[in-house]
Amino acid sequence: MHNTMTYDTITTIPLKITVVGSGYWGKNLVRNFHDLGALYAICEKDQHVRATFQELYPEINSFQNLDDLLDDASLPVNAVAIATPASIHYDLVKRCLLAGKHVFVEKPLALTEHEGREVINIAEKNKLILMVGHILQYHGAVIKLKELIDSGDLGKIQYCYSNRLNIGKIRTEENILWSFAPHDISVILMLLNEMPNAVYATGGAYLQKQIPDTTLTTLDFSSGAKAHIFVSWLHPFKEQKLIVVGDKKMAVFDDLSREKLKLFPHTIQWLNRIPIAAKAEAEIVDIETEEPLKAECKHFLDCIANGQSPKTDGNEGLRVLQVLEASQRSLNENGRKINVYQTSLPTEKKQKSISPEVSTSFEQGARSYFIHESSYADEGVAIGAGTRIWHFSHILSGSTIGEGCNIGQNVVIGPDVTIGNGCKIQNNVSIYKGVTLEDGVFCGPSMIFTNVYNPRAEIRKMDQVRPTLVKKGATIGANATIICGITLGRYCFIGAGSVVVKDVPDHALMVGNPAQKTGWFCECGEKLDDTFTCEKCRKKYKEMENGLRQV
Repeated sequence: MHNTMTYDTITTIPLKITVVGSGYWGKNLVRNFHDLGALYAICEKDQHVRATFQELYPEINSFQNLDDLLDDASLPVNAVAIATPASIHYDLVKRCLLAGKHVFVEKPLALTEHEGREVINIAEKNKLILMVGHILQYHGAVIKLKELIDSGDLGKIQYCYSNRLNIGKIRTEENILWSFAPHDISVILMLLNEMPNAVYATGGAYLQKQIPDTTLTTLDFSSGAKAHIFVSWLHPFKEQKLIVVGDKKMAVFDDLSREKLKLFPHTIQWLNRIPIAAKAEAEIVDIETEEPLKAECKHFLDCIANGQSPKTDGNEGLRVLQVLEASQRSLNENGRKINVYQTSLPTEKKQKSISPEVSTSFEQGARSYFIHESSYADEGVAIGAGTRIWHFSHILSGSTIGEGCNIGQNVVIGPDVTIGNGCKIQNNVSIYKGVTLEDGVFCGPSMIFTNVYNPRAEIRKMDQVRPTLVKKGATIGANATIICGITLGRYCFIGAGSVVVKDVPDHALMVGNPAQKTGWFCECGEKLDDTFTCEKCRKKYKEMENGLRQV
């Protein structure tokens, strides 16, 4: 639950902003904060830039070094706006937050997820506003487009693609992906209200070795939608377009056109089982004409005054950062598909007050899971909320893993395997086709399942797979072997190194090679006494045909 913060000292003192980095883009922040009556100073290393602004705005202060600003507690500076190269965002954001300043930082928030989380934590701990400059979310056309999508005017969203192209300033400190793509990633995540399952990116470095000038990034979403983001600074003319394709209408946001947003009610008709496009006239959509950057700056000031979380807060910036990192990994590996650490946008973003804690859940709709970047999940895999899959594991197609599972390192699951909720599978375990785990099953390190009784390397015998069922709550010890075609009963306990060749009753303790029943185990994991009573939890059982049952 979010608690609205109050800023008694801030609401009684005029807001005063210092813009750090006042050159290429920072000059626009200087202009807007000045027009809004909130500009106190600029902080800029370039003496010529400082002199120019002091001519334009003689009433504002000027600093060459950030430390001069942050170390003087007497200065009436509530917040800073950072518009420096991305490579130093993390350091500047952290320093300003630790000095007690609210922070607006241009995209990206940082260069790694770890850095992003660290500054979010600092902001939350110190009850400070942290906002990321994803300007398109404050653009009237994008706001209207979001309304049209949410109202169902476009129908089910099937596909998005954006072009952000130019022949302009070519950076050496960052590649085109990190320079251009954050804007489009931010907007697409906001419009679809979900994170991608997977990302893959390709590109080319033509001017400078290892600094891509063009990239094409593909995002796959669990809803079935796809998105493509094409960015380049080797293009003969400037283009900034976003196209959203729904099954009712298509929308085009063209930021360089006088008609910023158009709807195309094209339809697809099927004649003799062949799709035929039925084109319709474009509809021009009326939008608010306020300058997006001014709206963004006003929003930052309002959030400080009211103690509310910005629309593009640190967590929103973190989601964009996660997609950027996944895209960069894919780019480094020639387009390899990268699974994304899942997190969805909140259902309601407007005017949410700051939470006292940073959310670390990773959601996909109402579901969430984590897959380490070194692991891989095939297409057609279903993974439940809260499940965590660690290093060097592979989930093969057709497999289903329930909620709250923990999958260790070097684990192979599938194909077509079903695993219930709350299972724990330790390192170096392979769960092959034919094996089913019910809820709460524990598989110890390096234990073994088989699925064919008499395998031969030279003879294919997958048509002879014998199903193995491990029932709820069963524990299988380290290095145990489970011969295929049997059932392990509820809450049974298989001793380490045992070889199980026959069905196991509920609650039975099995030890040896071949494994024999040597006792009984309680649901809580303690051995029962001779009266079938657990000395720890005091549960009592009675012996039935298929093992024990609690009384």
